[in-house]
Amino acid sequence: MNEFELIARLTASLPANPAVVVGAGDDCAVLDLGAPGKYFLFKTDAVVEGVHFTAETPPEKIGRKALARALSDLAAMAGTPIAALVTIGLPKNFAVTFVAAIYGGLNALARANGVAIAGGETTTNPGGILISIALLGWATPGQIPLRSGSQVGDAIFVTGTLGGSLAGKHLDFDPRLAEGRWLAAQFAIHAMIDVSDGLAGDLRHLLKGAGVGAALRKPSIPISPAARARARTGTNAKPALLAALTDGEDFELLFTLAAGDAVRLVDGWKKQFPHTKLTCIGKIVAGEGITLSDQSGAQTFNGDGYIHFA
Repeated sequence: MNEFELIARLTASLPANPAVVVGAGDDCAVLDLGAPGKYFLFKTDAVVEGVHFTAETPPEKIGRKALARALSDLAAMAGTPIAALVTIGLPKNFAVTFVAAIYGGLNALARANGVAIAGGETTTNPGGILISIALLGWATPGQIPLRSGSQVGDAIFVTGTLGGSLAGKHLDFDPRLAEGRWLAAQFAIHAMIDVSDGLAGDLRHLLKGAGVGAALRKPSIPISPAARARARTGTNAKPALLAALTDGEDFELLFTLAAGDAVRLVDGWKKQFPHTKLTCIGKIVAGEGITLSDQSGAQTFNGDGYIHFA
């Protein structure tokens, strides 16, 4: 049973109450707590030694990544962060200075984004370091993109470049919070997600939520310099396009909107975010699955992104 099969089983009969506007299945839960003009976003995320970082990773970058991952999910729902709780599990032989440096990196990113670290929990974890973040934020009702709203004919856009994140980006990325809020305030964004498990894998979440397919143009997919460099190394190197589709941990925004808004979007983006790449990579189509096309024709792409337990 892989990650998504397990999630489907565990979330089949979760308790809820009237405060839950959007529950399990999106980047964040959406809560109505009675505040005028605000819904609250609630998110949890974890990083685990040996999965998301190694024992050699600088501790400041471990802490930064732990919070940045949750902030990236908030960005995908056009949110503004408020506060976080931090749970950290440590082996018995932990070094106090190392753990303090983890918090140094986490705290620096929190201050830069107006996030209060409001407490948390410490515990023993014999398997290594584990950090879990519970993040609270808010967003404007009517301006919260979900995963499920894509429509046939929509243009598909992605920010930044993709692939090769293990060269360093997975530790140093900036969550696209300002970009997510601007998109939702200026346009009717039909669906949005952050690219954490790979373009192909996260696009499939958008497609499944709406019961549609996607036609992508190979030459348009923005491949990172790191993915291209790795592809040039030769033996056992993943082709650059495949890396952009499947590597994961890019933490960019992937979204869809009406094709008629595409030109206005591109023009506005250049003025608002001149240093961040934005690319139209294809369109939403009837049917299911992902096709890739170039001058030689189109083919079905059955690959996926990173899946835990697979």
